[in-house]
Parts: sequence; structure tokens; C-alpha cells
Amino acid sequence: MANQKQVLDVQVSKGITVAQSSEHLRDRSEKAEKYAMSKGNYDPTRKHLNFEVASGCKIRPIDTSRSIPERMADILSGRGIKDPNEGLVEPKYRTVVNIIFGGSRERMHELAFGTQKVDFKKGADNTRIKRKSDIERWAKDVYSFVSGKYGEQNIAAFIVHLDELNPHVHCTLLPIKDGRFAYKEIFAGKDKFEYSARMKQLHTDFFAEVNTKWGMSRGTSISETGARHRSTEEYRRMLSEECTTIEENIDRHRKALSELQSDIRLAERRVKGLTTMVGNLEKAKAEKEAQLSAAEQELTTNKDDAAELEALVMSLKKELQGITGQLADKQEKLQAADRQLAALKENMDVIKGRTEELKEEAYKYSHDVHSKVDSLLKDVLLESLVGEFRSTSAQMDAPQRQLFDGSLVQSIAERGTEVMHCATMLFLGMVDDATTFAETRGGGGGGSDLKWGRDDDEDNHAWALRCMKMASRMMRPTIGKKPKR
Repeated sequence: MANQKQVLDVQVSKGITVAQSSEHLRDRSEKAEKYAMSKGNYDPTRKHLNFEVASGCKIRPIDTSRSIPERMADILSGRGIKDPNEGLVEPKYRTVVNIIFGGSRERMHELAFGTQKVDFKKGADNTRIKRKSDIERWAKDVYSFVSGKYGEQNIAAFIVHLDELNPHVHCTLLPIKDGRFAYKEIFAGKDKFEYSARMKQLHTDFFAEVNTKWGMSRGTSISETGARHRSTEEYRRMLSEECTTIEENIDRHRKALSELQSDIRLAERRVKGLTTMVGNLEKAKAEKEAQLSAAEQELTTNKDDAAELEALVMSLKKELQGITGQLADKQEKLQAADRQLAALKENMDVIKGRTEELKEEAYKYSHDVHSKVDSLLKDVLLESLVGEFRSTSAQMDAPQRQLFDGSLVQSIAERGTEVMHCATMLFLGMVDDATTFAETRGGGGGGSDLKWGRDDDEDNHAWALRCMKMASRMMRPTIGKKPKR
């Protein structure tokens, strides 16, 4: 079986919306369901295969009776913990950590479906497919890992989706420690370097405690893969696996962004509508207050119509009271809508930032691997050219071979390793070392008294070529000696 890698992606937010909860629980409205089907890789005929892991590491169908925000509220209420964002105009504390757990597509399909033939084309009918026990056992292992590392009491939801292209877990975690929210202490650390180290360690721990027994490798970061020497085939496999993982993460973020954009549009319309209502009520209140003031003033000066004016004043006060009550209600709802909109936009900014990081990671990874393959191919090309030159040179007569005397190709063919070593020292500015190296190996044709150094306007390519030519001259044998062909 090809090398199969684990997938682990962490997304942090300042809360979770009902719409996001509905997506995780697959408890969408008919309209939302149609929208999701049109935008994502969902298979409604595999929806029945989804499940969740509940308290006590028990497998059960997804419980849609309570949304994830309601589950979170129950957890906090039961433990006497206050949501630090409660009552704030704009949420400012990171209270939710969403972790995606999965693996390479081939391996996850094997765990979820075994040898059953699943048709992944859009619109296919997979109602006959049954969920295999391996995916449940793997999910329970992941649940135990999260429980041991962050506390089972902090898991608000642990949903396993088998109705998408790649089976995976959505774990909604509350970053709580010692009875308080402590995201920075648990996850972020003091700076981005500590955060990066913690994320790498999380990958390592997840592999060691869970996926090593499920036949998946840890996966590697750019910094780690960049230092390793691999064959061309290994590069190809590594690039394919890593890019697939990154693309799947980007795809999840894009879907999350799409859902957030829909939520934001609805929230903006609600804010706009409530703002209009508040404006109209404030105008109505001002007009009613003006009418009341005029009626009260007339009552003090016109005693003849006192009864009628008193009735008018009472009526106006009652109407004003009603308007004031409506205004207070709409203002409160507007504040809540503003907070929700701010939270949605904050979540969008976070996910956008993470998406850009993933895109940058994909670009760097691709560039890194391609540059190493490029270097490997150049090495092979050089070896092939040198081999062909040696073979052809052996068949040449003396006048023909003289055409190549003193050329770089002849020097590389005859003493390639030594010329390259000498050129490397010249490139690095180690002129004395390069001279000594050439002389101790029978060279000396270049002359050590020549002025040598890199020009200010000389780029790496030009400087490298000059070093190769000089090394070729320096490695030429002194007069009277001939190198072995």
C-alpha cells in the first residue's frame, strides 16, 4: 500500500453560528440543503452513514435535537463557566477550536467502506453502501486522543462525515483549563513560533497515539521535507500526497467561507432592516413627544377644553409608551444582530487568513519539490553528457580529440568530481583552499597569482560559470603530466 498520511487541521473562532452547527450536524433546511448540494461534494445517499462519538466514547447517530451552540451553553452552565464574549458588542475571545481529523483519501475510504465499490460521481446512488466497523474504531481512537489531551468535558461535538469525498471528523472543542477559557495557554503560546511548534507536536502526538496503528504516516511540514534527499519517484509521491492534503484543507475552508458569506448576507439584511425600523421608531417617538408637549402646554392655558385635552394627553402618553417599548426591543435586537455580524466577519477574516496560508504553503511546497527534481535532472543530464563524451572521445583519432583540448567538457569528463569540488571552494571565496586542493592533486594550470574575486554586478549564474572555468584551468596537470583518460 502506498504511503498514506494523516490529516489534521485546526481552525479557531470566537464562537459558532447556528448555520455552521446545522452544517456539521447535517440538520439543514431544505433551501440550505439544496444550496449545499450545489456547492459541495455531498452525497445525500451516504448521509445515513454519518455518526457521532458521544460521552463515554459511544457511537450513535448524529443528535440534531440540540445545536452545537446549545450544547456549548449546556456545558458552560453545568460547570458554572461564563462565556467571556457574552454581553460584548463585538466578541473578542477565542472560545471555539474546530479540529479536522482525517487521512489520505484512499486510506479513509478503506476504513469507511472496506472493499465496497462506492460511486463518487455526483448524483450517484450509494444507498446500498454500509458503514464498516474500522471507521468507528478509528473515530473512537481519535476521540480518546482528544479527550486525553484536552479533556472529554470540553468536547462539544464530535461528528464523523462519510457523505463527502474524503471521510473526516469535525471536532468542536472548548479551550477550557482550570474552569476558564485559556486558548492562548492551551494552543497559541506566546508567539507564532511557539504556536508552530505546538502544531507540529500535535501532529506528532496524533500519529504516535492513533495513526501509527492505522497504517498512516505522520505527514511532514515544508521545513522538514526540504532537508531530505529523495528519489524522483519519492518526490512525485510526496508532492501528490501533500498537495492533495493541502487542497482538501483549502476546499474545506472555501466551503466554510461560502457558508459564512451566505450567513453574512442574511445578517447584513437583518441589520439593515432593524436599522430602518429603529430610525422610523425614533422619528415616530420624536413626533409623538412633540404632539404630547403641545397638548400639555395647551392644557395649561385652555381650561375650557380641559377634559378633552386630558384625554388627548393620556392617549398620546399611551402611544408614546408603546413606541418606546418597540424602540427598546428593536434596539436590543439591532445590537445582537450587530454582534452576530461582527462575529461572522471575524470568523471570515480568520478563515481567509488560514486559506491564504494554505495556498502559500502549497506554492512553497510545489516550488521546493520541483526545484529539487530540477537539480536531480540536471545531475543526471551532466552525468549522461560526460558518459557520452568519454565513449565518443575513445573512438576519436588524435586530431579530433585535440579539438576539445582545454575545454570545460573535457575537464569535467576527465576529472569531474575534482573540478566540481574546486569550483565549489572558489564560489564560496575559499581561493587558497581551492589552490591547495588543485596543487595536491596534480593541478596547477590556473596559476595562484591571478587576481580573483566576484564582481559587484555579477549574479550567481555568471559567478558560478566563471568558477567552473577557473576550476577547470586550475585542475589541468602541470606541463609534462597527462591525466588518465
